[in-house]
Amino acid sequence: MRVLIDTNVMLDYLAQRPSFYAEAYLIMDMCRTRKIEGFVAAHSVMNAYYILRKSYSENERRDVLLNFLELASIVKIDQKSVTAALSQKQFKDVEDCLQVECALACDAKYIVTRNLNDFQQSIIKAITPGDFIKSVLNGNMRQAENETL
Repeated sequence: MRVLIDTNVMLDYLAQRPSFYAEAYLIMDMCRTRKIEGFVAAHSVMNAYYILRKSYSENERRDVLLNFLELASIVKIDQKSVTAALSQKQFKDVEDCLQVECALACDAKYIVTRNLNDFQQSIIKAITPGDFIKSVLNGNMRQAENETL
């Protein structure tokens, strides 16, 4: 099963944010063990590089992000996806709409995010890390069990 990992979950994992790290770790471990196929939008990587400057040196940020990209694939952003995101005025935040466009581009079944409110207009279902983990562990997402990557 393919999922798009929102920037906040990516940062929870990379910065080891105390309140959110455990769930983010489990999501990334599912990627590592190939239970799911994780994707991140290209702009999320660049945003993370900038935001992580408070936690890591430049070289550390590069290494941390390179290691992360061994677990998740990048969804490219092109003129079509940016144009689509800018055109959808029902989204208050164009960046969130761009996440949806990236989820569509990689054929993600879910956007894993802590900010469900940001994705109320999304045609791809947004789900919290905790709810996603529970669903996979409880077998509610049978595709996750049956799909091999």
